[in-house]
Amino acid sequence: MDKAGEFAKYVGTLSETLAHADRVGPMHDYCRGLMLSGDRKSVEPMAARVAPQRAGAKHQSMHHFVAKAEWSDAALLAAVRQQVLPALGTIEAWIVDDTGYPKKGKHSVGVARQYCGQLGKQDNCQVAVSLSMANERASLPIDYRLYLPREWAEDGKRLRKAEVPASVAFATKVQLALEQLQRARSEQVPAGVVLSDAGYGNDANFRDGISALGLTYAVGIQASTTVWAAAHEPLPPRGAWGRGRPGTHLRRDRTHQPINVKSLAHELPGGAWRPVSWRAGSAGSLASRFARVRVRAAHRNEVRDQEWLVIEWPLGETGPTKYWLSTLPRSIAFKELVRLIKLRWRIERDYQELKQELGLGHYEGRNWRGFHHHATLTIAAYGFLMRARLTGRSKKNAALRATDIPLRRPPQPNNFIPRGSPRAS
Repeated sequence: MDKAGEFAKYVGTLSETLAHADRVGPMHDYCRGLMLSGDRKSVEPMAARVAPQRAGAKHQSMHHFVAKAEWSDAALLAAVRQQVLPALGTIEAWIVDDTGYPKKGKHSVGVARQYCGQLGKQDNCQVAVSLSMANERASLPIDYRLYLPREWAEDGKRLRKAEVPASVAFATKVQLALEQLQRARSEQVPAGVVLSDAGYGNDANFRDGISALGLTYAVGIQASTTVWAAAHEPLPPRGAWGRGRPGTHLRRDRTHQPINVKSLAHELPGGAWRPVSWRAGSAGSLASRFARVRVRAAHRNEVRDQEWLVIEWPLGETGPTKYWLSTLPRSIAFKELVRLIKLRWRIERDYQELKQELGLGHYEGRNWRGFHHHATLTIAAYGFLMRARLTGRSKKNAALRATDIPLRRPPQPNNFIPRGSPRAS
């Protein structure tokens, strides 16, 4: 079967989740539009590429499908997962992250002045939290949810105008991420070590929530995070005195204080540091200098289990650059620990390809349903590309290109005029 036929079969299988036969055609058109060449992957230009001689009617059906039709994002994403997982293979990690899309104006759902990773600064944007399953070969988003800033979540008028479901309440990004992890566990997604940056990993409740789900983690933390380690040990809990119960909390005094991980890194002897390489890059092996120490996180003086503190201090740098806490086994090899921590790079590849190749951030509608439907369909198209690459002969880590799949673009009629352009005289 050729790639176009495989694509039609793939979309046909996914369309079984739509619960209505009339939605199958628009779904095929939408996914096909995402994969055809073109700078913008919003509804109008995609409709013109898919059916240039019937662009108006095609635009109407595709817009209704993505912005109004009541089909389940969760069901479709689960179907994508089932189609792609056999090609993806053994899952090593679940990656938690968020991504931002610059947006002008104030009416698109969730748009606010907040940090936008794409711009590297605070600006007007939308932000979504995602969970991906990953290994060294590839990764696939399996959950995706828009973050609603508090100014949105507490403004009933804006919520109604953007058609946000009444069940949606304010939740922090950490809370959204934990909900996604809980759903993945309940749906029996093959488990992996949870990876995240310090925006999530620095939150003790996030780390505790992961452990409560029976998962291990390797998450970034900030340099100011404090731990009990080596010479920096707490006083034991108070013993029983009279009729009182024995204490349960660790104690501090002037000589028993936790230490921040940056200071701890500077106290480590030279022998604690070793060079570690974790994967092959485009210009050779990726390597740096690391140390690892068994520590207890210093949180509310609770007696917490020991875990790994991993520190990266590249040669030539004046100080450490990154820190992680991990509940991976004490017996894990140092190189394997670093390799799993560094596997978070896959999410950067996810977003690069989803945005640049398939237009993840190109949706121009303003409502809640359309935002999520567009993202789900983008992930569905991405899943097909990934599966084609993994089962084909292409290079192991080659970038996914929608144009690698030979989907034919219909020829434009000679008198074609794009919607919104001045009419020919």
